[in-house]
Amino acid sequence: MKELSLNILDIAENSYKAGASLVQILICEEPDEKDPSDELLTISIVDNGCGMTEEVLSHVTDPFYTTRKTRAVGLGLPFFKMEAEMTGGYMTIESVSETVDPENKGTVVTAVFHQNSIDFIPLGDVVSTVTTLIHGHPDIDLVFRHTKNGKEVSMDTRTVREALGPEVSLSEYEVIQWIEDSLREEYEAF
Repeated sequence: MKELSLNILDIAENSYKAGASLVQILICEEPDEKDPSDELLTISIVDNGCGMTEEVLSHVTDPFYTTRKTRAVGLGLPFFKMEAEMTGGYMTIESVSETVDPENKGTVVTAVFHQNSIDFIPLGDVVSTVTTLIHGHPDIDLVFRHTKNGKEVSMDTRTVREALGPEVSLSEYEVIQWIEDSLREEYEAF
């Protein structure tokens, strides 16, 4: 993919399909402890969806393995892993299936990228990714947080929903536009 925000969109969509009621997109930029001249970008997508069984988890980064019935390949996670590894980074996946622990089910996908690598793909338009996810899934809560150098850009749909009241949908144009404008304004000061 041309930008990491598209990977985030793809993986978050998987969270929604897994029945998550809460998805968190957490981005952190910080110096590499081993090489302070290198900046690490860590992206985590956390959900409380149905989780994955051990068997699915063992195959999930194989591009020729998918649980979908509409096509024979699943490229989202394999591409995300490859893009992290191309920079000298890595990707991890932790998941608890609802069949194992219904109270603590869910999945955490974390990828670490070395931004100084020539193979680093830019983060891209993460604001559009966040607003697209909210617009497409207005009834599912989304927490977004991007931290760098002690600064933070964040948004939590639970807070927005509480301020708007139950009669206003997060998918309404004015609401989406307000969320987008607010995030872009935060990024200007970032």
